[in-house]
Amino acid sequence: MDQMETIIAYFETIPSLHRSLILVGGLSFFWILEGRIPLFPLKYNKWRHALPNLFFTFTTVLINFLLAFLLLNTADWVTENNFGILHWIPQVPLWAEVFLGVLFLDLLGAYAPHWVEHKVKPLWMIHLVHHSDHHVDTTTANRHHPLESFVRFGFTLVGVFVVGANIGIIMLYQSLSLIATQFNHANIQLPKKLDLFLSYFIVSPDMHKTHHHYRLPYTDANYGNIFSIWDRLFGTYLTFDREKLVYGVDVFFDEEANGKIGKLLKQPLQPYSKPTLTPKKEF
Repeated sequence: MDQMETIIAYFETIPSLHRSLILVGGLSFFWILEGRIPLFPLKYNKWRHALPNLFFTFTTVLINFLLAFLLLNTADWVTENNFGILHWIPQVPLWAEVFLGVLFLDLLGAYAPHWVEHKVKPLWMIHLVHHSDHHVDTTTANRHHPLESFVRFGFTLVGVFVVGANIGIIMLYQSLSLIATQFNHANIQLPKKLDLFLSYFIVSPDMHKTHHHYRLPYTDANYGNIFSIWDRLFGTYLTFDREKLVYGVDVFFDEEANGKIGKLLKQPLQPYSKPTLTPKKEF
């Protein structure tokens, strides 16, 4: 059994404890790193800020756990019936099959729902819970309203069906996706040249932080999670000077309210307000 077969075999039966360790370990690692090389000085109570974000992390994990049987059943069906892109393309080495599986799951399970959430008004009001964070850091990664967790799970399920991914590739993708989002949300300052280099392949911290700028068109750019190719391919890639970033959303710029779990849960019920376009002189 070669190395890739060993990796996929592990993820086919990855214990829940190990998945939990990936979540907690990633958060802990980037939390510590934020204290060593912060992009913005930590002028806020980090634990108080983390509380609502960790609450929504828990709801995200719970919803995905309760719906996991749908992923398993879909993965079993596409495998047994040779259905999906991975079964229709000419036979390739296992490493290439795994790479293509993760690549297309990233498109259908992360980029696509993210783009849709910014374009469909009711979904945008749900997604605002994520964007309303005024201090983006690694805990922001899974700050998603429970309704958004259902939306994203639905897209992932469709992705598994279309791609034809087996459960090993799915679990590998979800693990990589988790680490990637913790990484690109982390309040860390990489050397600009290194960050730019990484952004040609994966979604780097500076690339994703641009997406969290409080005004358009930056809010509607850089939707990717693992791979940056999708933003570059579909014309949604933008750059912005990281020193000028302002987090949050200008039409919901209430930092106190945006830190309260109760108000965040009610966010989708708020009336829609059109975001403000950044003046051209700030581009």
